[in-house]
Amino acid sequence: MNPRLDALLRSTVSAVQANALTPLYALPTAVRRRLAGAPIQIDGNTLDPEIQLLVRVDGLLPGTTKSEAAAARSSFRSVNKLIAGHPRELQRVTDLTVRGADGQLGARLYVPRNAGRGLLVFLHGGGWVVGDLDTHDSLCRIIADDAGIRVLSVDYRLAPEAPAPTAAEDAIAAFTWAVEHAEDLGVDPALVAVGGDSAGGNLAAVVAQQSVARDFARPALQVLLYPAVDLVGRRPSRDLFGENLILTEEDILWYRELYTPDPLLRPDPVVSPLLAKDLTGLPPTLITTAGFDPLRDEGVEYAEALKSAGVDVTHLAHNTLPHGHYNLVTIPGATAAALTALTTHLRTALH
Repeated sequence: MNPRLDALLRSTVSAVQANALTPLYALPTAVRRRLAGAPIQIDGNTLDPEIQLLVRVDGLLPGTTKSEAAAARSSFRSVNKLIAGHPRELQRVTDLTVRGADGQLGARLYVPRNAGRGLLVFLHGGGWVVGDLDTHDSLCRIIADDAGIRVLSVDYRLAPEAPAPTAAEDAIAAFTWAVEHAEDLGVDPALVAVGGDSAGGNLAAVVAQQSVARDFARPALQVLLYPAVDLVGRRPSRDLFGENLILTEEDILWYRELYTPDPLLRPDPVVSPLLAKDLTGLPPTLITTAGFDPLRDEGVEYAEALKSAGVDVTHLAHNTLPHGHYNLVTIPGATAAALTALTTHLRTALH
């Protein structure tokens, strides 16, 4: 890199660390491309240059090496504060409590000005160990506003303090509570969906499966955003994309150990929904995968398994993006387009 670009990079990193991502993406497109470097191509996919810029700027994001849960949670909050942008203004955002598997859980209801009668019960990602209502606040605001639906974000209990299947049982209890209280929430009980990203996508898939297995209200739609659906098997995408991107192989193994300290539980569909023997009767599904994601292959496999079982599946494959891209709400280009595709589908399905 030439001296002028090197100096620009140093000043931009300082500005970004102080003021979020706006200074970085305010640079001219040609400068951003030069800072990002030569295109990264893996397995026939080319990483989106805007994402490449983010992951290649040394020192931009806080370190994500996992050591213990409290430190990892603090780091995850810092990262999400950096990338969150200015929160979208809605008609109303209310903190409340919902039913969990053993007592009450914190939750947050997002009501946009153009709200219809649909509701998405949202389960945040973070490996069942990190993440909370605040880390996914910006994303939930955008989903609610752009899809014209209410969003109920649930603060389920985390591992290692509450190992599997606690988070899954909390998710089931919160979803059934939302259906039972649909009128109080201002929504149609027939238009209550469940969804989440990564580990939250895992929990949403479990809710959908257990709605059939336990015979409670079936979600109107399950929304699985680059979900983790198999804690037993290992697929090629883990080797292809397990280093130097947002989610690493080290992260995956660390999360798995804390969420399922008992390996004998991992094949159970309440932990690994891909391993369920019967997928018939599940609700319509929106599943998204990312081309630069260690979890890509299991997400693709689950989409195909659902289709084979006769489930109505929409699979959006964002081949230029990494795991976690829905939280990168301030990044232009392919990331913004993927978020628009998500909210457009939700608007159509839940109105």
